[in-house]
Amino acid sequence: MATTTLIKGARSTRSTIALKLLMAASGIVFILFVLVHMYGNLKAFSGELAYNEYAEHLRTFGEPYLPYGGLLWILRVVLLGSLVAHVGSAVALSMRAHAQRPVKYAVKKNKASSLSSRTMRWGAVALLLFVVWHLLQFTIVKINVGAGGQAAEVTENPFRLLTAAFQPEQWWMVVIYLLAMLALAFHLHHGTFSAIQTLGFTNTAESRARARVAGWVVAIVVAGGFSLVPLFTVFGVIS
Repeated sequence: MATTTLIKGARSTRSTIALKLLMAASGIVFILFVLVHMYGNLKAFSGELAYNEYAEHLRTFGEPYLPYGGLLWILRVVLLGSLVAHVGSAVALSMRAHAQRPVKYAVKKNKASSLSSRTMRWGAVALLLFVVWHLLQFTIVKINVGAGGQAAEVTENPFRLLTAAFQPEQWWMVVIYLLAMLALAFHLHHGTFSAIQTLGFTNTAESRARARVAGWVVAIVVAGGFSLVPLFTVFGVIS
């Protein structure tokens, strides 16, 4: 009986480690993606021509070996798979932790945890909803919330669609975007630290401190970089 229990415990531990590694790996995929995506967004500071050329280059990249838009479809498949892996492993780990952790211990842990770790669950839900809207607005449907409605000269022009979304009349869009970036910053801060910890690079107090700094650097660079475009657009710098 004791042997059976030990075997089950060892299997549970191995599967938990596997889930954490899967969550870390998929999280790293998302970190790399948002860094590249942020770089692309900052092309807006170079003007309409540069931004639209960048958007078109993403669709023609790899031709003739890849079909038109082939790179984007590869990215979508990778990101969708990473999303399923990330959310699935997070849910599985949360259920295991909830089943094994005493209530009093959970309360004490929450008191000692950081704000970013306590907001991971709801922040993730908010980010998922924002991503759905973001895809509808700029990729799938191409929704122009600004003046001109669904005029083709706006919806089929990536730069104009972007700038139309963040005009002073659409100040609420800027607020939504900035709140989403705040949620992203918290998620990246804790997620980066957790990924580094899962990969075994936080064995000392110094390495844990460096991991926390790395989390803040990634969070500030990515969320701050994304926030520059709506802010500079609503104030008329990007137009």
